[in-house]
Formats: sequence, structure tokens, C-alpha cells
Amino acid sequence: MLSVIVADDHPAMRAGVIALLAADDGIAVVGEAGGGREAVALAAELRPDVALLDLRMPDLDGVAATAEIVASGPGTRVLILTTYDTDSDIERAVEAGAVGYLLKDTTREQLVDAVRAASRGETVLAPKIAQKLVARMRRPAPAALTAREVDVLRAVADGLSNPEIGRRLVIAEATVKTHLLRIFAKLDVSDRTHAVVKALELGLLPRS
Repeated sequence: MLSVIVADDHPAMRAGVIALLAADDGIAVVGEAGGGREAVALAAELRPDVALLDLRMPDLDGVAATAEIVASGPGTRVLILTTYDTDSDIERAVEAGAVGYLLKDTTREQLVDAVRAASRGETVLAPKIAQKLVARMRRPAPAALTAREVDVLRAVADGLSNPEIGRRLVIAEATVKTHLLRIFAKLDVSDRTHAVVKALELGLLPRS
């Protein structure tokens, strides 16, 4: 019998996941939590085979909770179950030690299969997530931003206009525009907002 804890700050979602798992004779849901800190405490107390965690939770998010659960001992495998499928979220969860990443549109059969696979230490990814990772691996690596381009993009992230960026960096407004055009080309985007978002996702722009 596999033991599982479920952590999600939305009671209805948590109850639904528990019901799906409880319907399987080989899985026992031994605890539930409404936040990351509570999930860590439950994992330490109950030592379940699998901890199924939401990504966005109060007091401690799923990534931080994953890291603490994994650090406390190798016995519990962590699966992330979330609505978020951005590259940065996936990478953070995997780096923290999660063995799988599922989306909340997962079917009951897929969820049960994923829990069983996770308990064996196998990597489990939602089909959509797997496709994203394969596509990303096939893409050529983005050209690195220069130090000045990073300065310009950081100023954009701070909400500055081109003239304001020029004054901050003591460069001409035309030079700012040139840097932005080069940034857009390197990141394969067409506007300032997407440039900032993609640079953050790729780790090219330090998070404040």
C-alpha cells in the first residue's frame, strides 16, 4: 500500500485529488495540508512514499517545500501538481528535487500511474511538459546578453522609458533603442514586456 500526502491551499481542489487517489485500492492518503510549511511537517511526521504538492501555496511554496522534504530524507518522493507550466517553474521544481511535474488537468488514471511511478523514483512529466522540454532542448541556445544589454533590460523591468534609461545609464536615447533591438533579436521577441519575461525565464536577467 502506497502512502501519500496531498498539499494544496484550495480545499475543493485538495478534496478532489484525495478522492481520485482514495478510489485506488493500492493507495492510502495518510495526510493533507493547506500550505507548504504544514506539508513539510506532515512529511517529517508520516514519512509517506509520495508527497503531492501544489506549486503556489501560502507560507512556503511548493518548490521550497520540496527542497525541505527531500533534504529531510530520501524516503519521500515529491510530485508537483499545478496549473503552472512555465519553464522557470518546471526547472525550479526539478532542481529542488521533485521527481515529477503534473498539471491539474491530469486524468485519474494518469495521476495514479504517476504516483506509482514516483514511488519507484521514476521521473514523471505531464505530456505537455515533456513536449515543452523537448522543444526547448531542440532550440538553439539564446545568445548571451552583454553586460550593457542586461543593464538596459533591468531598467526596462523597472518600468523606465527609453529617455529615462538613457539618463540612468548615461547613454543616448538612440543607443538605448539600438540595445533594445539587439536584445529583441537575441531573445526572438518583438516587445519590451516579452523581452523581460523571456530573459527571466532563461536566467539571463537576475531576479530582483
